[in-house]
Amino acid sequence: ADEAVALPGAGPAAYLNIEAVLAAARHTGADAIHPGYGFLAERADFAAQCAQAGIRFVGPTPEQLAQFGDKAIAIALAKACQVPVMPSTTGAATLAEIEAFFDAQTQGASGSGIVIKAVGGGGGRGMRVVRERAELAAAYARCQSEAKSAFGLDAVYAERLVVRARHIEVQIVGDGQQVIALGERECTLQRRFQKLVEMAPSPRLDAELREQIVGAARRMAAQVGYQSLGTFEFLVEENEAGQQVGFVFIEANPRLQVEHTVTEQVTGVDLVETQLKLAQGRTLAELGLNPAQPPAAKGFAIQLRVNGESIDAQGQAKPSHGALMPFDAPAGPGVRVDTHGYTGYAPSPLYDTLLAKLIVTSPTADFGEAVRRLKGALAEFRIGGVETNLPLLRALVDLPDFATQNVHTRYLETALPALVERAQAIAAQDAQSTLAPVTAAGAPAKAAVSTESL
Repeated sequence: ADEAVALPGAGPAAYLNIEAVLAAARHTGADAIHPGYGFLAERADFAAQCAQAGIRFVGPTPEQLAQFGDKAIAIALAKACQVPVMPSTTGAATLAEIEAFFDAQTQGASGSGIVIKAVGGGGGRGMRVVRERAELAAAYARCQSEAKSAFGLDAVYAERLVVRARHIEVQIVGDGQQVIALGERECTLQRRFQKLVEMAPSPRLDAELREQIVGAARRMAAQVGYQSLGTFEFLVEENEAGQQVGFVFIEANPRLQVEHTVTEQVTGVDLVETQLKLAQGRTLAELGLNPAQPPAAKGFAIQLRVNGESIDAQGQAKPSHGALMPFDAPAGPGVRVDTHGYTGYAPSPLYDTLLAKLIVTSPTADFGEAVRRLKGALAEFRIGGVETNLPLLRALVDLPDFATQNVHTRYLETALPALVERAQAIAAQDAQSTLAPVTAAGAPAKAAVSTESL
């Protein structure tokens, strides 16, 4: 950055202060604001105030943010476009409405339930699975609190719980007149609705369903003359045998996604550059993007989110803080690391624990080759001074089910205990190897070396 302006306050509240952000733009003479992944990225009122101030909001129009930022309105659009949707409450639901919805959906069925979600926002915040009616009030209050803290809005709604599904999302780009779909990503491996692994394209999605899902996303975006970047998210339901039996639209995120990287890798389209040029008034045609002939995905790309966190035996993650000593990211052909980390940096404890995004790309149609590259890159990633989920990620990608992607959105609920145990063993091995330096010839050193001297 050429110049940085401090915002008053601390933590997410500082970045939700619309007037302070606009004041910073006026102070620097900026003519555009890019809202990033979250905070104000989906706030229609912020985009409208940017327009009133003569500052370009790099994203969809205020009207589109209002339409897609409110999941209930987005679901109504899906219905109008003949896109299948999940049964849900409408608008900002009261606790009584959600209780009635729970009763209607469960009807005493074993293993069934609902999901309470924040109307605005995403990233797993303001979301809770509820299987017991007695837990509804507490979950409702918790979701409202999280939504208010993360997005500035406490409205929530509920939808039917899907027991086994794959999470598929479609990258949309629009110039206000035309829209193009840049293929799909799969984000099925999640922990408490937080995505851990993202890939493009999906290695397991049925070809016919892929065409239907991409078409559904394109149809909805075209209906509103979508502008800028957007991600349309779907669940592909599977039966107990793992057969894909249908799909439903769940929400649209009218912003740049954290996992945009994998789409960039397989299509060759720089999404952030595209977003900025669209904000300048360029058209898809001027950017070389033809909706009738979207770029075909070449090979596979996989992204892992590396977080600063400690994980207990039950799989509960807690933020881990300290200075990154060292921070040594992998490199080489097909390896990309997006990060703000460097050796000696101490991440702020006030924000998300994400330290880096590790992305590997294989140019071949062999998904196994991408997995092999991923394992190699993970083994080279070294972060000290702060506990991270690197051992857990290494344990995860070593699973046979990972190589075949025989997984679903609730897979980690049962797999996590064994993964945590394996991750602890990996961490112990890493610690032991750190204490056993080698000579230049590769033989173990004869004298012990303390960690301080390392």
